[in-house]
Amino acid sequence: MARELFLEIGTEEIPAGFLPKAMADMDALIRRELDNARLEFAEIKTLATPRRLALCVKGIPAVQPDAETTAMGPAKNIAFGPDGKPSKAAEGFARGQGVDVSDLQLIATDKGEYVAAVKKETGRPSHELMAEILPRLMSGISFRKSMHWGDFDVRFARPIHWIVALFDGVVVPFSFGPIESGSVSRGHRFMANTPFPVRDFNHYLEECERHFVIPDPAVRKEIIRRETHRVAKVAGGQLLPDEGLLEEVTYLVEYPSVVHGTFSQDFLAVPKEVLVTSMRSHQRYFSIVDDNGRLMPGFITINNTLTEDPTVVVKGNERVLRARLSDARFFFEEDRKVKLESRVESLKSVVYQQKLGTSYEKMERFKALAEGLADKFNPALKAKVGRAAYLCKADLVSAMVGEFPEVQGIMGREYALHDGEDADVASAIAEHYLPTQAGGDLPTSDIGAFVSLADKMDTICGCFGVGLIPTGSADPYALRRAALGIINIILEKEYRESLNGFVKASLDLLEPKLTRKREEVHADVLEFFKGRFVNLMADRYPSDVVDAVVAVGCDDLVDAAARIAALAAFKGRDDFEPLAVAFKRVCNIVKDGVDAGVDAALFQDPVEGALNDAFAGVKAKVAAAVAKQEYVAALADIATLRPPVDAFFDKVMVMAEDERVRTNRLALLTGIARLFGGIADFSRIAA
Repeated sequence: MARELFLEIGTEEIPAGFLPKAMADMDALIRRELDNARLEFAEIKTLATPRRLALCVKGIPAVQPDAETTAMGPAKNIAFGPDGKPSKAAEGFARGQGVDVSDLQLIATDKGEYVAAVKKETGRPSHELMAEILPRLMSGISFRKSMHWGDFDVRFARPIHWIVALFDGVVVPFSFGPIESGSVSRGHRFMANTPFPVRDFNHYLEECERHFVIPDPAVRKEIIRRETHRVAKVAGGQLLPDEGLLEEVTYLVEYPSVVHGTFSQDFLAVPKEVLVTSMRSHQRYFSIVDDNGRLMPGFITINNTLTEDPTVVVKGNERVLRARLSDARFFFEEDRKVKLESRVESLKSVVYQQKLGTSYEKMERFKALAEGLADKFNPALKAKVGRAAYLCKADLVSAMVGEFPEVQGIMGREYALHDGEDADVASAIAEHYLPTQAGGDLPTSDIGAFVSLADKMDTICGCFGVGLIPTGSADPYALRRAALGIINIILEKEYRESLNGFVKASLDLLEPKLTRKREEVHADVLEFFKGRFVNLMADRYPSDVVDAVVAVGCDDLVDAAARIAALAAFKGRDDFEPLAVAFKRVCNIVKDGVDAGVDAALFQDPVEGALNDAFAGVKAKVAAAVAKQEYVAALADIATLRPPVDAFFDKVMVMAEDERVRTNRLALLTGIARLFGGIADFSRIAA
């Protein structure tokens, strides 16, 4: 009969950011432990609050199944002498396996007979195994920071106060540091700080609720989501969605209680983003907006307790928030006394990176790079692009950004508008930081896009140029995010920009700062972009299609993406596989190709002329389709060559003895291979 395992680790308050990973660790660790112990299970559930981590596994057998293992030893002729007596090799093998040499068995294999030690292991009671598994599981949970526990050889995120460990309702006995496992949990620290016994998981959930604890984060999150929306509606507005804040506060409380407060209308003179950031970052408050998205003078906060007089809590939160918003308003008003343009000079004293110089030097580089993009794609915007690039980092030295770094760019936009700068320039100042996260918004204007591309490319090339290259575990300058930002902007805007040329232009400007060989930096940066592009495309299309296209080049990202999309669509056709097989044969034979003209007079079989005629008939069509990036049409035209290609291979020997005939046939196949080779390397397509 299947049994239930339940574990709860009661602690001091664990930081909210630690808990989701701890839950994932517990899930992975118990799966591994049960698999190693040959124990099946039906379901795993992990829970967490600031004061507890819990785990329930259902469907574990009462007894571990028996097992038989076979360890192969030396060959028979090595294990036994001519007289049939065991050799030292056999004796050593038996000793290493913990069996008597007389218990060794002979097993026939493809290579002959070998001795083997066949051991049978009787399954142990699962309850007994849990006493070994659970301490290992607790030790295996990793945290960004852990605490040592006195003289005990254990670590955990925070001090542990109790452990509930039950298997089939019976305590699993073990200790972790000075804490012995048992069957008693505790309620909410402030509302029900009393012990209560636990019989099983369902009983635990019932008792937790009676003691003002909701252990399941999914349930707490739904309560918070529902109640914040309800309270915002009662306040006459709508909740400003914030999934990140919702996730955080879910792990800050054990029993969520929603409170609504207000602040003075006067603070609405401060930009919305500043107010939202102040409430979110410092106080963990949700914001309320009206039907038009305008910020309302109210907030919603999540308490961890129920109070007899909510007005006391509201007033306390309002008092704290008033001080925060007063600071923000002061910074905003003081900053506007100085023109944004006049702050640019201060960037000369701000070190961007020791080897790459000041923020002013960086601005000069990406300004030139952005103006180069404007020259190529929209010359009429060059002056605005230059102005936006010149001003876009100036708010870094403002008091507001110094206090709230999250609003960089946004404040630059606000200060630029206050100073009377062109609205397009002001908007680009905010947009040049986009995207700020994976899947985030991209710049909507060409001005913002050009400055964003240039700034990010300077960062990537600069860091690579001085050896600050991302590793598997570290990317302090967020170069991967910058590269993906560049790729996504180029694809979204359909800028037909040579990646190679863009990198070269950036390195030209960075030349005096480089500490590595320029050619190595150039190659490394291109490979870095290739890797990011492949990963991005592989999330959308089959990986073999992506590899096949990238193998023939991705310097023009827009073109490469179009080829990938077309080939992925074309691969779905029923006749694609035989087509791919036919073209793989062409590629395998011509390899590097033959640069020679095709002479029809050397054809010895009608199928050669038929293939040459078919090739001539589609060559111009394919070239025209490729020029328009109509790659599906190009592939469809190429597909018409499959029947004559098949007939060609069926009827003629390509590698003919006559050198002129052989070269002529290879030249014909080379032309065909290069026709579709400009789209993708078909040899990389999985059959």
